[in-house]
Amino acid sequence: MRKNIKISAAVASAAALALGLSACGTDSDPASKSESGAKADTSKALVVAASPTPHADILNFVKKNLAEKEGLKLEVKEFTDYVLPNTATQSGQVDANFFQHKPYLDDFNKKNDTTIVPVVNVHLEPLGLYSKKIKDLKDIKAGQTIAVPNDTTNGGRALQLLAENGLITLKDGVGTAAKLSDITDKKGLEFKELEAATVPRALNDVDAAVINGNYALEAKLSPAKDSLALEKAEGNPYANFLAVKEGNEKDPRVEKLAKLLNSDEVKKFIEDTYQGSIISSFGAPAAS
Repeated sequence: MRKNIKISAAVASAAALALGLSACGTDSDPASKSESGAKADTSKALVVAASPTPHADILNFVKKNLAEKEGLKLEVKEFTDYVLPNTATQSGQVDANFFQHKPYLDDFNKKNDTTIVPVVNVHLEPLGLYSKKIKDLKDIKAGQTIAVPNDTTNGGRALQLLAENGLITLKDGVGTAAKLSDITDKKGLEFKELEAATVPRALNDVDAAVINGNYALEAKLSPAKDSLALEKAEGNPYANFLAVKEGNEKDPRVEKLAKLLNSDEVKKFIEDTYQGSIISSFGAPAAS
């Protein structure tokens, strides 16, 4: 049984409203200042918000096998949505988060006036099309319904996946910002927009669904084996990364965790555990 802490959305939401709380500790260690001028108490655990799979799994591997050797105390808090990890990081309820990619973060910061920044890329979760009723992509026909995520970046990403596989046609140049209104030829298909975390639960009610990699794994789906169509890894801009509130990038605890998340041990853990359904994306800091 996992020992990481699960918090309800209601409790997390209320706590996240208390903006301005410091994510750092006391001023007892003048050598460990963040860029914002706050002083991190490196004797305290680094609290990281994460989606359960694979993010919390990866963090718990680090916590169990690597953190102690680096003198890092790590606490993992699981969130099952894509909003509260950022608001909790902004407010200081947690020190960092690990659940998102850059297009999503850019859109979130713009819409919510938050200042979350990437620290280091860790892995890629290919978005996939799944079905419990259809065995092959060619069997998707006019009149059938496909569920897609309703957030801006993952919704557009889902439509691009459908377009790349010939299921729809999109306006030229819309890219990953594509919306349902940008479909120029639905080819008779119907679409149902749902919050990303709930899409797997809709599989019994629709003919097919585009599901984020982490939620597919939580639903016991294998992106590598069960998907009808899957994003290509090459040139993919959707690497998931460790993120912090701007100014906290140089917190010594954050730097230690970033190093561990890009270690050979973590790469092997990802390869052995996810068998190609999750792909490590080490090699360079996340784009800022």
